[in-house]
Amino acid sequence: MTSKRLPTGGDVRVSNDDGRVAAVLVNGGAAKSVPGTWSATSELLVRELAPRFPAIRFVEVRYRLKSWRALDSCVADGRAALAAAGRAATLLIGFSLGGAVAVRLAATESVTGVLGLAPWLPSELALDGLRGKRLDIVHGTWDRHLPGIPGVSPANSRAGWERARRLGVPGTYTVIPRGLHGCALRSRRGGLVRLPHWRDWVAATAATLEELAG
Repeated sequence: MTSKRLPTGGDVRVSNDDGRVAAVLVNGGAAKSVPGTWSATSELLVRELAPRFPAIRFVEVRYRLKSWRALDSCVADGRAALAAAGRAATLLIGFSLGGAVAVRLAATESVTGVLGLAPWLPSELALDGLRGKRLDIVHGTWDRHLPGIPGVSPANSRAGWERARRLGVPGTYTVIPRGLHGCALRSRRGGLVRLPHWRDWVAATAATLEELAG
């Protein structure tokens, strides 16, 4: 794994640097503007899937600030990460807030589609950039925003997916029964805590990566 500072001030770390296609993973966030961190969900997915897909270059993004209120800043970091990934065919994997970031970046020529993992897709988010691409979504049925606990209701992503379908954007919507918000959390010591049904998130992501690698 290699790490790189982006021109925007964000960071990426890359696994399978010689991969002929790419998957760029953009992270979630919260209402409060706080310094970016590495996503536990993205890290777990890369840890599980990079060895299985050596032809895919996995690019994890750490924003300068991770916040819904700094969406433009997050998009700029994601755009810089796409540039760092090169012109290879690229799947954007957006977790939570990263769903909106990925949709904002979908019109980029190298992007083949967006995989939203419990994605935040507000009603005011323009979806025109998805035309000619795919939008696949995976969401846990028990995902919620609770006091002090970030989350995204599956009703939010379903509404966004249906809006995209009305624009003629193909894709799938997959639910994980009793799934929570993503597949991992960060422990106080910095390690990964795997959430219930984490294997289902890995399997669903792998199914989309099979198409990219093929």
